[in-house]
Amino acid sequence: MKARGKQPGALDDAPLVLVRKERSALRIDALDKKALGLGLRPGMTLADARARAPTLAVEQADPAADEALMFRLAAFCEQFTPLVALDPPCGLMLDVTGCAHLFGGEAPMRACVLQTMTRLAFTGRAAVAGTPDAARALARFGEAAVVPPGADEAFTRPLSVIALEAEREISVALTRAGLTTLGALADRAPAALTARFGAPTIRRLTRILGREDARVTPLRALPDCMVERRFAEPFLDLAAIEAVLRPLIGEAMGILEKRGQGGRAFEARFFRTDGVVRALHFETGAPSRDVEALLRLFRLKADALADPLDPGFGFDVIRFCVLRAEVLAQSQLGFERRDAQESEFADLIDRLAARFGRERVLRFTAHDTHDPRRAASYISAAAPAASSSWPKPEEGEPPLRPLFLFEPPQPIETMAQTPDGPPASFKWRRVRRIVARAEGPERIAPEWWRDAAGAQRPTRDYYRLEDREGRRFWVFREGLYESETADPRWFLHGLFA
Repeated sequence: MKARGKQPGALDDAPLVLVRKERSALRIDALDKKALGLGLRPGMTLADARARAPTLAVEQADPAADEALMFRLAAFCEQFTPLVALDPPCGLMLDVTGCAHLFGGEAPMRACVLQTMTRLAFTGRAAVAGTPDAARALARFGEAAVVPPGADEAFTRPLSVIALEAEREISVALTRAGLTTLGALADRAPAALTARFGAPTIRRLTRILGREDARVTPLRALPDCMVERRFAEPFLDLAAIEAVLRPLIGEAMGILEKRGQGGRAFEARFFRTDGVVRALHFETGAPSRDVEALLRLFRLKADALADPLDPGFGFDVIRFCVLRAEVLAQSQLGFERRDAQESEFADLIDRLAARFGRERVLRFTAHDTHDPRRAASYISAAAPAASSSWPKPEEGEPPLRPLFLFEPPQPIETMAQTPDGPPASFKWRRVRRIVARAEGPERIAPEWWRDAAGAQRPTRDYYRLEDREGRRFWVFREGLYESETADPRWFLHGLFA
């Protein structure tokens, strides 16, 4: 699909060109129909163009804005098919396999797409073919609108060799050799053509003729499940959106139930008549098929929007997608209602994440490592539970690791009976602590495969200490006496509850 739009603010009567600087000269990057009619072409210098058209309207090209526009158009065209890709510099490629019957066939679907682009003030050319390259060549250089199945080669053979979009030297060489059409080029021996014009040119030829198919790589991955509602007239009643979403969600959940699955990530997309697409994403901490719970999450997400959902001139399409689904096994509630309690807790996490954002609702997770600095970390509370579990101390024994760690560890002054033994007392924050009990040492080495600098760190021997008041501390001695240092240092790394 190809689409071009005139830049706003230009004079309606004057031909318009967009220019870019190239080698200290301003050259035409794009131009409208009036400028084309005057014989102007992309790549021409602005000085030559002004000599032909003194009243030329000139604007600076903005490739970043053009790219952003094409992304917005691609998102809008997802109402026709979820498989939409960019086709630079100014085109879109839509894979309509399995979608055309929803519009009455390929020809009505093509007409619908062109009418939609016209309504958005874009002019375009479109073609439907069996392969992306054939459709692009026909849209840019041909006249065919819809190619019957299996007829790609018959429709593309009359096209000029310019449809190969090869380098200028190759196009000139092909023309001088009398190979002016793709059909004439296809009738020659492939080996001789490859040796003279290069493999990329011949590969492009085989794809345009439909002999080789290159699949479209969409901008977004296909959802696991998708349902939608189209409206004959634009939908304007914002208060009734939930009444539309409820049956959509119910239909999607019915599909997942047949698969034995539940949804984890969801998206509601709203396609406005003016080309604006609004999308609301929300997730659940566990696979879910609860329609009312998902509606509550949507309501919370919509209420938290900084830019409220606005129908504008109305919605043409409302779509509900299950972006990620997982196996959801049926379970039976026990007498202790443990499953119900877990479900209520998961529902609370989902509501908080929808209200405040997934990145703001966090929980601790354990990691399988002996390094206390990496033993735990924050992750989203809605993320799946990690396989590692918290180590459990033996019955009647105190915990091995403190609940609170200092980062960085705090230096302390110690007194010990032997240089390599535990401290008999230590001073921390100007308070002297008399040690009543000590356990250790526990030597913890850094993970050298993750931290190259840590591999050079002096040896750490950890002790669990308890003072006379019953307070418990986690301290370590950095450096072995005499073998690594003559004056080992002591640090307080954590506090037990």
